[in-house]
Parts: sequence; structure tokens; C-alpha cells
Amino acid sequence: MHATHAIDAAAGPPISFDEFLAVDIRIGTIVAAEVFPEARKPALKLVIDFGPAIGRKKTSAQITEHYTPEALLGRQVAAVVNFPPRQIGKFMSEVLTLGFADAGGAVVLFQPDKPVPDGSRLF
Repeated sequence: MHATHAIDAAAGPPISFDEFLAVDIRIGTIVAAEVFPEARKPALKLVIDFGPAIGRKKTSAQITEHYTPEALLGRQVAAVVNFPPRQIGKFMSEVLTLGFADAGGAVVLFQPDKPVPDGSRLF
């Protein structure tokens, strides 16, 4: 997770519907999770299964305040799947897992309130 976690920030500038559609946000199931001790800020390494079309992707997420690796297995999460891969130390992060800041600024993961097929796209 990166970018600003401001709770009371104003809305961003207007974008077109086509610009929104350019951001490919999909649901996947976490199939592996482990502590990322080499990260500068406490983080976890995740492997997320986005179904047959996209497959399994790796990511790093600063979510250690609310989540343990064991508690994440089998959990569905949303992620941006069409950003270029990003090198984080010796680890290549392939997707951006989405979340919101709680009142203290810690990340709370975004997930659907009912199970949906892995690879489902946000619209």
C-alpha cells in the first residue's frame, strides 16, 4: 500500500468514465502469505489467485497492524492488476492490494461482502 491515507482529504479531480475503466480492479483469493522482514516498513508478502485469465500474482502490503499471514489465507481481496510490476527490495510486487485507512491510519483491506468468482472485475 502506498499513497496518501488521509481520512478527511477532498475528492480528487474529475476523471472520465474511460479513465476509470483503465484501472483494472479485480477480486482474488489470498493463497499464500508471509512476513516480509526485508521491507522498510512492516509488511506482508501475499500471493493472490485471480482466476484462470490472470492467474496468481505476488504483492507486498503494509497491513501488519490488523492482519496476520494465517488469518489472510482464503480471504478475498481487491487489487489493481494492470499497474507495471514494482521492485521492492529483492521482491517484485505485481499488483496493488486495495484498502482504506482506519481512524489511526492503519490499512483495512477492501473485500466484497459476499463471495464472488476470482478474477471478477469492479465496475
